[in-house]
Amino acid sequence: MISEEEFLAQAKKRYQAIAKLSNIKSYYDYEKTFDQIWTDYGREVLERSISEPSKDRRKKNLSRYGKIEINNTHPFSEKVNGFKISPYMQDKMIYIGQNDCYGDGHEVLSNLLGVSVNAMQLYRVTDFYGGLLEQEKVLEVDAVEPDILKVDNQECIYAMVDGSMLFTREEAWKEVKLGRIFKQSSCMDISNKRGWIRHSLYEAYLGKADKFTDRMDRYLGCYRSIDKRLIFVGDGARWIWKWVDQHYPFATQILDWYHALEHLHDFAKVCLSNQESYNSWVGQQEQLLKNSQVNQVIENIKNLELTKQNQRKQQSQLITYYTENRSRMDYQQYQNTGAGIIGSGAIEAANREVVQKRMKLSGQRWSKIGAQNMLTLRTTKLSDKWNKVVNLICTEKNKAA
Repeated sequence: MISEEEFLAQAKKRYQAIAKLSNIKSYYDYEKTFDQIWTDYGREVLERSISEPSKDRRKKNLSRYGKIEINNTHPFSEKVNGFKISPYMQDKMIYIGQNDCYGDGHEVLSNLLGVSVNAMQLYRVTDFYGGLLEQEKVLEVDAVEPDILKVDNQECIYAMVDGSMLFTREEAWKEVKLGRIFKQSSCMDISNKRGWIRHSLYEAYLGKADKFTDRMDRYLGCYRSIDKRLIFVGDGARWIWKWVDQHYPFATQILDWYHALEHLHDFAKVCLSNQESYNSWVGQQEQLLKNSQVNQVIENIKNLELTKQNQRKQQSQLITYYTENRSRMDYQQYQNTGAGIIGSGAIEAANREVVQKRMKLSGQRWSKIGAQNMLTLRTTKLSDKWNKVVNLICTEKNKAA
């Protein structure tokens, strides 16, 4: 442990260096130099506060202040989960590694902390803990989480699911299945056209649908009893509705408004060549759908006299699509329920934030294991559960490969 005399001596030395800063006229250079003085001071005090100087062999350890030496006999001299990096510094590295590509991430560490870490080391630490998190999630997949969102006895829970394609080394393009769960009171109106969701739970899986839904069930299982106040919004994919029907039979199901309109517009573009007729007819059907009159819309589609084979095929497909989903198209009611959400904009935004922002950058190609490790880190961070990462670091029960 550093003595009071040593601490004050080091402080006096830095005070003298700081006093000389008065000769620097540039505010930028002044603060930059001050930062370096303070970092050097922190590194020396940290090193001396951990262990006394000794003739014993000392081990180097990368800390938030840079490399320090620790006596071989001190417990802090041991590797932390296989890395000669302090737990606190590992936390910083993992956070930056999951937030940005490794090539840029190591530059961020150097620029903000003044600590040199190469891109490969940043990758190894980040991927290692992503793998530990994923192992933990697999082992606990059958354990239903408690009410993490703290829902009261009146508000609604929204659950949305979507897919995003990711380029992998083994199978080229492969679908990442992503889920987002949030409560009604987390929905904030920023303006008439823009909303914001204060807090969400995220789940992502690169693989089969049943494995993904098992992971979603862990979060949603505790909400089965709220029946219709559990609201699923989806794009019409049959595997999603099959899962909801089997596991949450009393939940509310909503066909995403924008997908419903997209199918309508695609049909009209093929079957109504006149722009004026197109605008008028589509506008009428949109209003009917908004007023929950999907049966009338189906009849209006049937009543169109179409002669071309491709038009009749499109007509049949749209009728089938609306017929299969009519129980999920009571939009007038949905807009007066909970937060009034009828579209899947929240899950599309989640795809951009979870997958695209970090994992679909130019030239990136992921191994399936590496991709899943990163997805697990990203969803952990965005779900405000970063304490899980810190706990894994501090447990020190695993060894890096």
